[in-house]
Amino acid sequence: METVPHAVDPNRAAQHGSVVMRLLDEIFPLVEGVYVDLHKNPELSHSEQRTANIVAEWLTRTGYEVHKGVGGTGVVGILRNGPGPTVMLRADMDALPLEEKTGLPYASTATAVDADGVEVPVMHACGHDAHTACLVGVADLLSETRQEWAGTIMIVAQPGEETLDGAQGMIDDGLFDRFGRPDVILAQHLGSQPAGLISHRAGIILGAANAYRVRIHGEGGHASQPHTTVDPVLIAANIVSRLQGVVSREISPSEMAVLTVGRIQAGTKANIIPDEAYLEISTRALNENVSDQLEQAIGRIVRAEAAASGAGREPEVERFQGSGVTHNDPASTGDVAAAHLAYFGEEYVIHLPDPSPATEDFCRFGLPDDPQPIPYVFWFVGATPHDVWEAAPGDTPYEKMGNVPSNHSPFFSPAREPTLRAGLAALTVAALSYLGSENKNPSTPGLPPTVVPVGPAYSGPAPTDTADPGAATGSGASLAATDPAEAFGFPEPVTDEPLSVPSGPQDLPSWTRTPPSGPQFVPSGPQEAYTDPVPSSVESTGDPLTGPSATGTSFDDNDAYDSAFLASSWPAPGESLVESTADADMGAVMGEQDREYGDEWPGGKSDESTLSADMAALMHEETAPPPPSGPPSGPAFGGPPPVGGAHDAPPPGPDDDLPDTQYRY
Repeated sequence: METVPHAVDPNRAAQHGSVVMRLLDEIFPLVEGVYVDLHKNPELSHSEQRTANIVAEWLTRTGYEVHKGVGGTGVVGILRNGPGPTVMLRADMDALPLEEKTGLPYASTATAVDADGVEVPVMHACGHDAHTACLVGVADLLSETRQEWAGTIMIVAQPGEETLDGAQGMIDDGLFDRFGRPDVILAQHLGSQPAGLISHRAGIILGAANAYRVRIHGEGGHASQPHTTVDPVLIAANIVSRLQGVVSREISPSEMAVLTVGRIQAGTKANIIPDEAYLEISTRALNENVSDQLEQAIGRIVRAEAAASGAGREPEVERFQGSGVTHNDPASTGDVAAAHLAYFGEEYVIHLPDPSPATEDFCRFGLPDDPQPIPYVFWFVGATPHDVWEAAPGDTPYEKMGNVPSNHSPFFSPAREPTLRAGLAALTVAALSYLGSENKNPSTPGLPPTVVPVGPAYSGPAPTDTADPGAATGSGASLAATDPAEAFGFPEPVTDEPLSVPSGPQDLPSWTRTPPSGPQFVPSGPQEAYTDPVPSSVESTGDPLTGPSATGTSFDDNDAYDSAFLASSWPAPGESLVESTADADMGAVMGEQDREYGDEWPGGKSDESTLSADMAALMHEETAPPPPSGPPSGPAFGGPPPVGGAHDAPPPGPDDDLPDTQYRY
């Protein structure tokens, strides 16, 4: 690959997305069913057999060429649709060894035996169930609308993201040698922003992380005669204390770095000095050079402390887990972000001013060590229910994010409907921004001349306007008084009714529907009743590609969160995009249906919502306890909010116009 394929005009991508999204209401109950089933039946890293089977069955029924067992339990689906670029869409499948405490009617009660042979609880506390559900949903949408695009879709369901080795495992198993090298790679991740919000950042968006095992060898003996021993516990204690000075005294204050000793074990009894001690250390950085500096400091300090105590055997230091920074290709990020902006509108797409210290192994798919790495784009989809967001302490969005249940929290509970709808739309529109059809007369009316900049969307710093988020915005309403349903265009769906879903580690669910075209998806193997007929309100009555004309409500009256964190980095367009694309499509997809859904619940008409008849009926069961009445908040879910930060700093200097690699390294 010599160059990245140039993305199609963002407005044209939005038009194609509008056509494809007309099928979303039909497919949504299926996607929601997959999500609920995966959430209830999570699987640990490299044990995702059931999840992989669900993905493979869906892709097979949708017309993809399917390959299982790639890199262990990974699944690859290929759909060729004429000449054009190859676009890879990736999602991760694994869950965490964590006990769920959300109180949801479909909360996980699963347990599993981990790599150490210990039985542990298992929970989807990082959103991988939503990532996978959106992936198969987008695969279906693209398969059934092939007249709207041209090229090749490469679907990758990855195992072992939580262990940071699944991506490399698939590559080592010949992912690109066997199935072809993609031109661009796209992925998304749930975040703690308000549900439905799409967040982009060019350059570094996620940090690097490494984990180390340290084994200290001493000489044991009786606790009453420590002078006859070499105490590994004392050596370990000195190492822990000494390591705390690495970040504060060896790393430049201009760089972010974290060094944490998360595990220490030694001895069996109070009156026995053991022969050895064991530690596990985690590091984080936004710069590969800083990661290397931290690693060198760990090795130096561990060996020096052992030598200073007279250990007769050198300690062992092993890096057992790690991944580099996730560095979004600036030009590709600009293309995808522009398409998202044209489709969703300014209220739904933001620029992240700072990278996150969290880590993904998604970056390995980009082949960072290759002479010609593959460009990729990774973005966040907000998942926090709007009522939880509003109730969280904090006057600014940045403060609120530190006080809502975040990824890896036992209370992590995404707002199901708005999050899945936004994820489906975001991944589909991103794919279509490269899979542009040669059809010059798309199925939707032409949009106005381009009003969204094409190319790098983040060529300059984020807006410097840092008005009080509680101050009045365009419509004159304050943030504090803004109802989440009004602020974001769709209400939080009611989730406090019990919802029953298939259970059992080997039971595959049965989703059935009548698609407008293509094969029907019915998983094989043992099944439980779980039928989602297409609601009559969304049945296709014409060309499945065009469908009924989309109608909706304008989002012009919405109040955006007025802060640097939630401010769009694009200038205000001359003509509102919301009036072109979002009015025609988002109103139908994420506004009108959700408003009807919110209106119907109070009136007891749940069966008429966007959920299928079966899903609505299931939600009326009374077998499961209701979720907690109030949203959890406080330091337990992320600690106290940081004081100050990038949002309070003066405008960045001219170096911010450069890619991260040109001023961080």
